[in-house]
Amino acid sequence: MMRSEITYRFRRGVISLERPHWRLFQQIPMVIGLVLIVGLISVGVFAPLLSPYNPIGVDLHHNIVSPYWQHPFGTDNLGRDVLSRVIYGTRIDIPASLFIVGISVLVGVFLGTFAGYYGGIADKMLVGTMDAFLAFPDIILALIIIGALGPGMSNTVLALSFSGWIRYARVSRGMTLSIKEKGFVETTKAAGVSDSYVITRHILPNVMAPISTLATLHVGHAILSIAGLGFLGLGAQPPMPEWGAMLYEGRVFLRGGWWLSIFPGLAIMVTVLAFNLLSDGLRDFLDPRLRRNYKTGLH
Repeated sequence: MMRSEITYRFRRGVISLERPHWRLFQQIPMVIGLVLIVGLISVGVFAPLLSPYNPIGVDLHHNIVSPYWQHPFGTDNLGRDVLSRVIYGTRIDIPASLFIVGISVLVGVFLGTFAGYYGGIADKMLVGTMDAFLAFPDIILALIIIGALGPGMSNTVLALSFSGWIRYARVSRGMTLSIKEKGFVETTKAAGVSDSYVITRHILPNVMAPISTLATLHVGHAILSIAGLGFLGLGAQPPMPEWGAMLYEGRVFLRGGWWLSIFPGLAIMVTVLAFNLLSDGLRDFLDPRLRRNYKTGLH
């Protein structure tokens, strides 16, 4: 039977699918994470249609109202609908985290691949810079930068991107050092092709598998960092409906207004969990050892 055909093999009472890309659907946690992410992004895109109230509209006659049918998530101390603010928060936290990860990936992969491929002084400078950055936790560097530039969402994104590229530079540099010694790369270089051809056709395709897994995991970390800085009052500023800022505003009403912190916290938890599930599934899906196990029927 041809390899491209779907072959059903009954093993241990379970039907397994032979076609490789069907393994994607065998990763149930990854599918759950992907569905959650698509749902969260859809909520952000259609926030004006889904939000029952203006997220920054003040109604002091209905402040600190517990959840009921008109306000399923209750209202805050200014009478603003918490559900509407949580919905609009997806338009702030998720795009900001994706922007942070995107900048970090571009800068880190470029520097790591360049230094790993060419070596020499560029590699030594990159390693020294990474060692200097790794001496401080990401959040400490972000606090220093925001302290110098001032609070705000744009400065938060800049600060977290400033330190986020390190992890990608380390991974891409290590992968490049390993791949450039492979026989197929040496053969391609001996054929007289340019370095840019070798990097784009042979180095980067092999580097992007671990980078994809790392980037997906980094999104969840970036959301937590954004929320943490927002909770400290250094991220998004009022009245912007950012999840971390909402936690900060609701901290003084925990006894009588538990919903002010519970629902933004749940939004953060579900979003981070979704990206972590997707990252774990991608890691298993892209692992060549697991690919061999699937092909041979080992589980």
